Parts: sequence; C-alpha cells; structure tokens
Amino acid sequence: MIDVDNSAGFKGFFDKFPSLILQATENLARSCCIAGKLDPQRLDQEQVASYELAWVYAEYRAASVAWESYNGTATELQQGLCGIYIASAAQSIRTRLEPLLPVLGIEPEDFDRLFGAGELRSTMQALLAPAYLAEVGQEVIQLQGEVGQVTLDDDKEMMQTAFRKLAVDIVEPLAESIHRQDLTVPEAILKPLGEMGVFGISVPQQYGGTAPDADADNASMIVVTEALSEASLAAAGSLITRPEIVTRALLSGGTEAQRVRWLPQVASGEKLCGIAITEPDYGSDVAGLSVKASPVAGGWLLNGAKTWCTFAGKAQLLFVIARTDTDRSLGHKGLSALLVEKPSTDKHEFCFDQESGGRLTGRSIPTIGYRGMHSYDLVFEDYWVPEANLIGGAEGQGRGFYLAMAGLTGGRIQTAARASGVMRAALKAAVRYSQNRKVFGAHLGDYQLTRAKLAKMAAQVAVSRCFTYRVGELLDCGEGQMEASLVKLFACRSAEWITREALQIHGGMGYAEETAVSRYFIDARVLSIFEGAEETLALKVIARQLLQDALNKGERHS
Repeated sequence: MIDVDNSAGFKGFFDKFPSLILQATENLARSCCIAGKLDPQRLDQEQVASYELAWVYAEYRAASVAWESYNGTATELQQGLCGIYIASAAQSIRTRLEPLLPVLGIEPEDFDRLFGAGELRSTMQALLAPAYLAEVGQEVIQLQGEVGQVTLDDDKEMMQTAFRKLAVDIVEPLAESIHRQDLTVPEAILKPLGEMGVFGISVPQQYGGTAPDADADNASMIVVTEALSEASLAAAGSLITRPEIVTRALLSGGTEAQRVRWLPQVASGEKLCGIAITEPDYGSDVAGLSVKASPVAGGWLLNGAKTWCTFAGKAQLLFVIARTDTDRSLGHKGLSALLVEKPSTDKHEFCFDQESGGRLTGRSIPTIGYRGMHSYDLVFEDYWVPEANLIGGAEGQGRGFYLAMAGLTGGRIQTAARASGVMRAALKAAVRYSQNRKVFGAHLGDYQLTRAKLAKMAAQVAVSRCFTYRVGELLDCGEGQMEASLVKLFACRSAEWITREALQIHGGMGYAEETAVSRYFIDARVLSIFEGAEETLALKVIARQLLQDALNKGERHS
C-alpha cells in the first residue's frame, strides 16, 4: 500500500478543533437562551444551526474513534481506512460549518487557520488521492469486504461465529421470500433464535436471560444484532429491539413481582413483544400522547389509537404508553406504561374481543421495506388491562415517559448495530458483484472509480463499526448516553449511503428485487426514521443537550 503519513496534519486538527467547536456551541447556546435558560422559541429559530451542530459532533466523534484506532494496534488496512474517513469527515465538517460562521460566532480567520492549514490540506489530498483510494479499494476486494477491525474477547468471538452461522444457515435462505411476499417472520426463524437466547440477551441471568446480573453487556447485544442484521434487518436483526425496550423499562421502574413474572417469559420468547408508543398525531413528541387509560375496578380501560406498532400482530405482549391522568397540562408527567396482553397472529389485520366487552383491532401498514415484523395501526376500545400490569404499580403512575426513554436509549445503540450489519452485507455484496460483472471487457473491480468507491464505503463501514462497539463499552461503564445518540445518527445515515452506493455498483441488477442489495437499500432507509427520527434526534436530544451543557459550563466558570 502507498505509504501515507497522516499523523502530522491530523494531530493539528484534533488538537485545535475541540476548542473551536466548544466556543461555537457556547455562542449558539447564549443566543438561544433567555435569563440563563434555553428558550424553545429561540431554539426553533436556530434549527438549521442546531441540526448542523449535532452532525458536526457526530462526525467529529466518529473521526476521534478512527484516530484512536489509527494510533492503536490497527492493521495497515484499518489505518488506511481510518485515515480516509478522517479526511472525508474534515471535509464534511468544514462544509457544514462554513456557512454558519456568523451564526456560531466563529471568526473566519480562526476557521481558515484550522481548515486551511498546509499540513492538514496535504494529508487530506494524499489520503483522498485517486491512486491511493484505488489501492485501498483493491485490498478491500481481496478481503471480500471483511473490514472494520474490532477487538472481542473469546466469548464474544464464539458468539459472533455462532450467530453468523445461524444467520447464514437459517435467516438468509428465508430473507428474500419474507421481503418479497410480505410475510410475517416464521417460526422457522423465531424458534432457533429463541433457543439461542436472542430474546433474553438484555435480561439478567437471575430472571432467565443471558445478561450479567450486576453489569451491563452491550457488547453481546451488538455482536448478535450485527450478525443477524447482516442476513436480514427485518426478519432477524430487529427482533432483539422490542424485548430489550420492555426489559429496560421493567428493570428501571418495574416492581420485583413484575420482573419475576414477565422477564423469564420475555427471555424465553414465550411472550414476543411489541411497542405501542407512537400515535397518529404524535410521533417523536411523546409528551403529547393522548391514548387514555381510565381507572376501573381491578385495572384500567384503554381507549384510543396507536400507530407504527412494530410486531404488534405476532406479539403477545404490548408495551403501551397511555395517559393515566386526564390533566393534559401535565404533559409527559401524566403518562404511564402498561403491559398489555393479546393473542398472537400472523395476519395483517386482526380483531380481538375480550369477554368484558373490550376490543383491540389492528391493521398492518403497507411499507416499501422492513417487512417481516410489520408495523400496525391499533385501536383500543375499552380494552381492559389488569391493575398489576401498570409498570411500577401505583408508584409507576406518571413515569411512563421516563420508562419509555430508558428503553429507547438502549434502542439507539442497538439500531447502530443494526446499521452496521446492513452496511457489512451491502459492502460485501458490492465487492462480489465487482468481481463477477464485466463491462467494456474488464471486471468492474478493475476500474479505478469502482475501487475508489469501495475504499470510501469500506472506510465508513470500518469506522461505524468501531464507533458502535466503542459506545457499547462506554454504556457498559455507565457512560455514553450522548454518544449513543451520536452513533445512532451517524451509523444510520452511513447505512443509507453505503447501500445506495452498493446498489449503484450493481447497476440495473441493483434495482431488481431478485438482488439482495435492493432489499438492503430499502431496509436501510428506515434506520434514520425509527428509534428517534433523525431530525428529532439531532434537534431535541443531541443539540439541546450540547447547548444545555455549554450553558452549565458557562455558569460554573462565571
């Protein structure tokens, strides 16, 4: 491989950029606050700047992980891929920030001094030079797209090997028919996954799962999710998400009796889980939810509509957020979480009547992809839920919002792992096709442009994987809540781009349903929508927290 020393140019960038972006964040925070507090109206007036700021932090954090990998024990190829990504990220960050210099209060001279530095420019030019990209792309082809070096202990490596084999042997042969015929995930997949402990991967061992009782184990979840998502996002990779959300909610706020009752059933797969949070008029705005849970003797009556309830047909247990306090002015403080039982069905439409007179109807929403689990519109009509199914019991009233957020935080890192799996599948498919397809008398993979594309794709896959596993480590240490949001934002958009490029390399065949890469492309598009839509995640979670932290820091130093 061509020798490119990127250490000098990048070291200056990583030394100087943090102070520049911190100053920009503090400036934006001050412009968005009144009397020392962030003002919603001013925040809305600076949505574009806040959105771009969130993306800058995501790309910079990914670049920082790449820089750590480059300076560690990475292989020569891994170092090259990390260098390519850092150079691309510096380009992207500059493009995002330059139009916003006046808004962010960044002096043009300071900006130019950083991004126009000769060493940085020379390094970027060398790493993004066509000849270098082509050489890296050739190595990616030789490795069949197997990139993204991460260090796993022996147990995790065995787990990865086992689940990759299961994905190839059981999931892959069924994935295309599930997608093209819009089928429900069959028992042929659910049964072996249950036997392998997939549904209990977040459930502590004392409740029948495989997670440690005392410590978090995000690494196992990432390994399994990535392996299954490589075979099929919808038919396998996403099956962990719903039981994880239910598990985290019960562990965060459930009573011991509820944990003992429900978690073993969730872990074994006896109770498949669905999530019912979103409503027709309220998506990511959870605080505005309106489905009502009215108290009656021995329980609650649910009334109202939910939408985008994934796996709600097959599931026997729904995690439902409902308003238990009629005072709408309470906002999210009037919401509670209930576990709602129902019969399982493979049908796209269902209607269940209770002996008490309650009814639950469901209709699957036709979607362009992510087929297998199906998302449903649900309507509850006086649907009775036992009092014991209110998570947390009487003390759980009003805590539904917090329990949902506890579950969704775990969902973000899991979604990044799902994105990594889809990316791996798409990159490897593109590499295979580049070796098999001939155009103008040569294989696609022999052309400089194809190799350069594959190099950039591989760089994004490698860094996204490293970022995802790194955030998993932070979460296991009780840290990394912000990073979980950043990696979700980053990995999901990366998956969209990589699957797009993979499809493009396939040409017309990429647009044919018979080619798996078309499924990867369609499925990847949903990643930036669920578990926190990209815009909401960037504005309401990442940017708001960054700005609040900047204000808090300013107060401490004042």
